[in-house]
Amino acid sequence: MLEFGIAVSSAVALALAFPKAGQAWLAPVGAAGLFWLWQRLSWKRAFFAGWLSGTVFFAVTFWWISFTIGSFIGGFAVAVPVIVALTEGLAFALAAASSAVAARFAPPALAPLAAAAAFTVFEWLRSIGPLGVPFEQLGYTQADTPLRVFAAYAGTYGVTFVICAIGAYAASAIARRRYRSAAVVFGAIALAWAFCWAAWPARAAAPPTMRVAAVQGNIAQSLKMKPGALQLAIQRYTALTRTVAPFHPQLVVWPETVIVTALDYDPALMARFAGIARRLRTTLVVGSWDYRANGYYNALYVFGPLGRLVGIYDKRQLVPFAESFPGKAWLHWLPETSFISNFQSGTADSVYPTAALSFAPLICWESAFADLAHSQLRNGAQLLVVATDDAWFGTTSGPYQHAQIAQLRAIESGTWVVRAAATGISGIIAPDGRWTARSQLDHRAVVLGMVGRPPGSFFARIGPRPVALTLLALYLVLVLGTPFVRRRRSVNRED
Repeated sequence: MLEFGIAVSSAVALALAFPKAGQAWLAPVGAAGLFWLWQRLSWKRAFFAGWLSGTVFFAVTFWWISFTIGSFIGGFAVAVPVIVALTEGLAFALAAASSAVAARFAPPALAPLAAAAAFTVFEWLRSIGPLGVPFEQLGYTQADTPLRVFAAYAGTYGVTFVICAIGAYAASAIARRRYRSAAVVFGAIALAWAFCWAAWPARAAAPPTMRVAAVQGNIAQSLKMKPGALQLAIQRYTALTRTVAPFHPQLVVWPETVIVTALDYDPALMARFAGIARRLRTTLVVGSWDYRANGYYNALYVFGPLGRLVGIYDKRQLVPFAESFPGKAWLHWLPETSFISNFQSGTADSVYPTAALSFAPLICWESAFADLAHSQLRNGAQLLVVATDDAWFGTTSGPYQHAQIAQLRAIESGTWVVRAAATGISGIIAPDGRWTARSQLDHRAVVLGMVGRPPGSFFARIGPRPVALTLLALYLVLVLGTPFVRRRRSVNRED
């Protein structure tokens, strides 16, 4: 019963660190409870205890999914977050088993470090690839705390590692009643934080000089596909965009798929949007669909200040079982599969020019993938533009979590982020993760502000993979290397 209580309460504590509760301080507390439990168990028992914790954690933090799909599948929607949680909870289970192994084989003073590395590695593995689910990374919870500075050097995964190291060493100190190792590690984290803060390029960013606007039309998802919705969207977004003329923005961003038609098949509408860009002398980004012989794409159309189409960006990372149907040839018999879209995936890491800075687009789900943003930075992007349709989330925690993710992308990349969301939250994020301007949820709004040249970051140069692989190597050295050294010492003594 004690194990069950700690597994569940620790998972709930971690969940409360995310929006809407937003109690970021609970992240290391919840982590401490999990590591305290896992180090006491065999790897098998730890696996199932971790799976229980992971299932509870993801069921709570992913509850917004039931709202997203409720209008399509009715009462069955409440089961979907649980199904997702059972799957994603396996990452906790594997981290728990690895922590138990570390407690047995790694040096006692370093076992918590190995456990923290293992948790972070499995968080990374569940967050990558076409079936990756990169929401609910622990590092996201620190978007507004001093710990966020570590993201500029080691990304969100680095922040997760620090949270877990604090929790794991606190748990070890309590369990062993020895506090020296914990004191040393906490001191090392404090020194590392001081160095990272002092050297953080975002603190010395150049003053912003480029005017931008994010337009939030606030058309609910329930209206979006109904008759007359296209004309409503055209009228509303056109009218809102006209209001920015006195501000003279050099970039105006509309949200994802606000124009619910294949825009490239409507020359008159294309000309209309091109005319808006020309009259405002701005670069206009419009969310719509792109149709080609092989199917539809979730796309952003970029119109330049001369009234010409600069390019079409097709979304690269589709939401599995929402925008795409992995394994459809074998699973088409499942009920309600007709509601799953069949978009095609884009392939280009596109970067587009403006009068001042080149920008890279990220559509909705893509903004949660650090590797996608990093690939665009390598192609010369100086600004990140996130266009999203968070109307799917309603007023649940989903829009707040998604907006928080954009803050971490800004810190990681050392760039400004312009975010336009259909119903919110839209705004402008500085390279240190601060919102310099933002809208409220479920309001019609135009967010105006300034962005500037990117100060950059260490993480922008290396990307997420080296961080994850370094932590994997750290775990393997501490867990596998220590028994090997012991055996060598034993053999040398016998000789």
